[in-house]
Amino acid sequence: MSDDLDELSAKRRNKLKLIQFSKEDEALIESDKPKETFADVGGLEDVKKKIRMNFILPLQQPELFAAYGREAGGSLLLFGPPDCGKTFLARAVAGEIEANFLHIELQAILAMYVGQSENNLHNIFEKARENKPCVIFIDELDAMGGSRHQMRQHHDRMLVNQLLLELDGLQAQNDNVFVIGATNTPWYLDSALRRPGRFNHLVFVPPPEEAERQSILGLKLAGKPAAGLNLAKIAADTKLFSGADLEQVVSDAVEAAMERTFETGEIQPITNEDLKKAAKSRKATTLDWFSTARNYATFSDVNKDYQIVLDYIKKHGIK
Repeated sequence: MSDDLDELSAKRRNKLKLIQFSKEDEALIESDKPKETFADVGGLEDVKKKIRMNFILPLQQPELFAAYGREAGGSLLLFGPPDCGKTFLARAVAGEIEANFLHIELQAILAMYVGQSENNLHNIFEKARENKPCVIFIDELDAMGGSRHQMRQHHDRMLVNQLLLELDGLQAQNDNVFVIGATNTPWYLDSALRRPGRFNHLVFVPPPEEAERQSILGLKLAGKPAAGLNLAKIAADTKLFSGADLEQVVSDAVEAAMERTFETGEIQPITNEDLKKAAKSRKATTLDWFSTARNYATFSDVNKDYQIVLDYIKKHGIK
């Protein structure tokens, strides 16, 4: 590992020319100022409280945090089952602090030539530093920052090293640059990414609660012909369903209503029975994730980082 870091530092000292993004790569990097705020995030009060302490209050009350030697900036790792709103939450963080938002997809970083991927990643951090305050959101962080011990390719390890250097602010100060990572499998991340000053703030994003599920169902059904819906009952029957699961339930119900429409020749509304049948025909996809997370948290979680997952499993009676 030290050899890799020495090689990367040598590259930086030689001031290698940074490679500019192509138009295709730029399209994979979302850059804007989100309008979403925490007011648009239903529930997740504990999650929002932790984010406020580490991201938002340092900007709003810098003198107080300076007294404790804390500066605005830092890194946060969101983890949990897939399709449960991690990306939306990251955008809401940027909206809360009125920051620019860089949403990175791995395809925009990976390149064919040796050293180019690391330079692409460095360019993104430089862009963020030039447009402070800025939130860098790295989705599927495990794809970029997996354990180097499991990597056979030298260039894969170098990309992880580059990410570590950028998080440490080796080339420039990272004040007012916020890095949010999201992953479904945090236990596969390189251990160095979890050290203090990097992704040391670990936040569990659970599936939507009942009230949130009702809200999601309402949004997915908005503008569609419907009659006699009891979304509160459907929400109660879809425990542990992710946002994507709920979207599929609505899609199945729409398909059932369309079949009746083709049979009768008249527009048929989506009924509560359509939604009920659709919900019963599916299981929450988050159950597989909780099964894997339980095994890891029970047998391999030395630091008890994932105790919150075990507490959630116990509270919700997940088998």
